[in-house]
Amino acid sequence: MYAYEFLNKVPHTKKNPSTRLSMILDKGLGLNAATDLAQSAGTYIDFIKFGWGTAATFESDLIIQKNKIYHDSQILTYPGGTLLEVAIQEKKLDQFFQETARLGFNAIEVSDGSTSVSKEIRDNVIFLAREKGFFVISEVGKKNPLLDHKLSIETRVAQIQSDLTSGSNLVIIEAREAGKNIGIYDKSGNIISEELDILAEIGTSKLIFEAPLKKQQVDLILKFGPQVNLGNIASTDAISLETLRTGLRGDTVGKIK
Repeated sequence: MYAYEFLNKVPHTKKNPSTRLSMILDKGLGLNAATDLAQSAGTYIDFIKFGWGTAATFESDLIIQKNKIYHDSQILTYPGGTLLEVAIQEKKLDQFFQETARLGFNAIEVSDGSTSVSKEIRDNVIFLAREKGFFVISEVGKKNPLLDHKLSIETRVAQIQSDLTSGSNLVIIEAREAGKNIGIYDKSGNIISEELDILAEIGTSKLIFEAPLKKQQVDLILKFGPQVNLGNIASTDAISLETLRTGLRGDTVGKIK
């Protein structure tokens, strides 16, 4: 039983693989913090990403224990795409898949945000990851704003469609941790509405919008509804995001159906 159920604002309590997905960023939580996160917010979290290459800085046992904690709360976990990009550069993809499975990750992020990866290699990595039993999330966008700005919205749409055709379960729209001057956000972190509208035309059910800033979360929820998929949420904001989705915070009170 949830507190204050008489208000008819019961939060989303069970994950559905096709709606209302939340991806939380783990930048190096310890076991106690991971346990607390899973206990307090696990039911609202669908994915936890061990950010960029952080997974390579920890002892294996710690990662294995954290993955178990998250998996016990039915959360899919994956290492950041940068780690995979490095493995591709070093021609160690097979070892990467083996190690990722050994550590207990059950999802993979396929990206080329920090490096250049050909379409052929990208498609093959997506295929191989699915074949090995991983849930696959690909990412569209570049980490460097100068390079990202060279990607037209038409190019992003084409990449999204190509990734889904190749077997990606979901596609992330890059925004990095700062959420500014990347992808659909301008230098102040405001949404570039024209680009968002074009993305919306292809449908949003298979998209995860990285939205690290509260204003971005609010704007996307008000535009698409509480079911919009959001990612790169700070671990400390997991509950905050759920209150926004449920209409239990000033920004969305009375505005959520």
